[in-house]
Amino acid sequence: MKYSVAERRMMVSKVPEFSIGEQCQMLSIHRSGFYYKPQGESDLNLELMTLIDEYFLKHPHSGVLTLCAYLCFTCGFTVNVKRIRRLMRLMGLMAVYPAKKLSIGNKAHKIYPYLLRGLLIKRANQVWQTDITYIPMKKGFMYMMAIIDVKSRFILNWSISNTMDASWCTDVLKETYPPDQVHIA
Repeated sequence: MKYSVAERRMMVSKVPEFSIGEQCQMLSIHRSGFYYKPQGESDLNLELMTLIDEYFLKHPHSGVLTLCAYLCFTCGFTVNVKRIRRLMRLMGLMAVYPAKKLSIGNKAHKIYPYLLRGLLIKRANQVWQTDITYIPMKKGFMYMMAIIDVKSRFILNWSISNTMDASWCTDVLKETYPPDQVHIA
């Protein structure tokens, strides 16, 4: 079984049999990495990230240069493009702009039919939809997933997670519907 670096750091203990340096050497981790505590973002960077997020929600077409100019000239911060680019990458933000040849599909990709085309939705629980969004927090982001009934617009179930992975999404669906009737491929 292969352990991650974080798991191997957890294995190091203060037992008298082996020194911390010897344990780190046996577990193939650097001793300096064992003592390192990540600092997180500074208060200035968190404030900049909040301003970037607020501006980007109103102007999703804005890139790094526009945001840097906004923060320098409108908000009065002295920041450079590299810092804004790093913070935008950290936040997962990218400017929305028309890319080349968007309407040309890849011939190798399978085209899936739209199964709801022509379907008349007459009653509740006939069709459900799901939506995932992010919620900005003081020290990062949370993801929220909701399962909604299309006809009644009723929220059947929702959940919040700090990571967006497939197992979390399937767990939310399994909580919503009786387990004997859920068939997830």
